[in-house]
Amino acid sequence: MSTIDRSRSAFTPASATRTAATAEKKSLSLNPLEKLADLAKAGLEDMPRFLKMGADVFESTTLAEVEKLFGGNAKPDRMNDGKFVGTQGQTFPPGTPLSQIPGVTPKGNPNPSETILYVNGIMTPLDGQMKEMQSIAETSGAKVVGIHNSTQGLATDLAQCVTDKLDKGSNPAVDTLADTVYSELKAGHDVHLMGYSQGGLITARALDHVQQRLRAEDGLSKADTEKLMSHLKVETFGAASTHYPDGPQYVHYVNNADAVPTLTGLGGSVDPLSFLKDAGKGAVVHRFTDGNLNLISNHMLDTLYLKHRVDFDQARAGHFQD
Repeated sequence: MSTIDRSRSAFTPASATRTAATAEKKSLSLNPLEKLADLAKAGLEDMPRFLKMGADVFESTTLAEVEKLFGGNAKPDRMNDGKFVGTQGQTFPPGTPLSQIPGVTPKGNPNPSETILYVNGIMTPLDGQMKEMQSIAETSGAKVVGIHNSTQGLATDLAQCVTDKLDKGSNPAVDTLADTVYSELKAGHDVHLMGYSQGGLITARALDHVQQRLRAEDGLSKADTEKLMSHLKVETFGAASTHYPDGPQYVHYVNNADAVPTLTGLGGSVDPLSFLKDAGKGAVVHRFTDGNLNLISNHMLDTLYLKHRVDFDQARAGHFQD
């Protein structure tokens, strides 16, 4: 279901189940156990790739892997926390003008007309973010500049998600994003943001900081703050935030089969706690169902969420393909 504003009024039904399409076509002829078996089979078929991508979770059978879960070898990635990421994995210190960062571009288009600022989720080292940035560039046709949300192991990453939700403690990625957005808005520039998983939570927290700064430091009224922040285009995918400040133009993508946004974010199509959540004034929330019994597969950015993404203006009009 795609919804706009806080009322969740429907645009069109959206229940695409691409990765389980074969099972659905046969649903009339399969009994429930057979359908469950098909979903399990699809999840198992995805497993080899996710074993490789998420070795920290699935291969913690040695002391080294257990240490990795708790950040035992996270120092190299931690050095890039909050830095800008450009093409070929180049990193740039916070405060570097966006115009001076050579971003990742779509193949065959070295000079896109738009730049997207992207924040990654948990358990994603720099090379993982680079792969996601390339997928975003190919899908959107834009140049992509990253802000790196470093990983310090599963336990520490999850703990940081809690402090981000509470707006407590320091997060370099939040600080870099907030300072960049504030500076770009003050310079009269439009900004396009993307946040995935914890990256969506970081984006929400940073936007709260920008809003507070515009009110406190610049003395803007609530209405003027929202007007200035309307120059922000914000897309989130499987995000872990339940609250977004008013002003920006939002499109939120939520997979009903993804536990991250349904349990820790804006919630699925059926959510008894929806009254406690705020997608931001005028937000479009696109809820769909896609996946299998592999919960990691159902949360992936490049292989799932980006396949449901449409052009930003098309999404804001509520015109999705599923």
